[in-house]
Amino acid sequence: MIETPDAPFPLRIGGIFVLEDETLRKKKIIDSAGFQRTVNRLAHEVLEKNKGSGNLVIVGIRTRGDYLARRIAAKVEEIEKDAVPVGTLDITMYRDDLRGRLDQPRLQRTDILFDLASKNVVLIDDVLYTGRTVRAALNALMDIGRPAGIELLVLIDRGHRELPIKADFVGKSVPTGRQDQIQVAMSEVDGEDGVYLLTPDEEERKT
Repeated sequence: MIETPDAPFPLRIGGIFVLEDETLRKKKIIDSAGFQRTVNRLAHEVLEKNKGSGNLVIVGIRTRGDYLARRIAAKVEEIEKDAVPVGTLDITMYRDDLRGRLDQPRLQRTDILFDLASKNVVLIDDVLYTGRTVRAALNALMDIGRPAGIELLVLIDRGHRELPIKADFVGKSVPTGRQDQIQVAMSEVDGEDGVYLLTPDEEERKT
């Protein structure tokens, strides 16, 4: 996922990100091995905070949040020897940046085939930025059921919050500028695991 203030729907062709601005410099900040270590650590943190997986359910925000959720759930199952319910949440209809847009995104399916009532939900996304995606996800979850509690897990927290939202579990905090971009690549859709920081050249940053 590339998350920028002006480009909420990044262009992807065949799983490859196409950047319209060729002045951006791309730096890998998490490689494949680091990605896996981060997933492992986050799964352990979730279990420690919740004292096991007995009352847990995991919900990922489409698209990369969904794949990340399934990886976290697989690691939790490996540790606890017990499967954790995993669901997928589409927040398109709850977003606040679509009003008046002609290029409306395609609706996708929400798959939560279990009761949220009285459960501890771990909500998962790849990048936490302004907080508006998470706000939409919280509204969508509350329309589905009333969980005992909701915890937020993100792979990358890049700052610049516009809403009072904070993650409970963070893979890596990355200081960024408003003009910077974070790109999360996952093998399920991108052919590799990694996280990249894209920054404009200094001359471009000044404009």
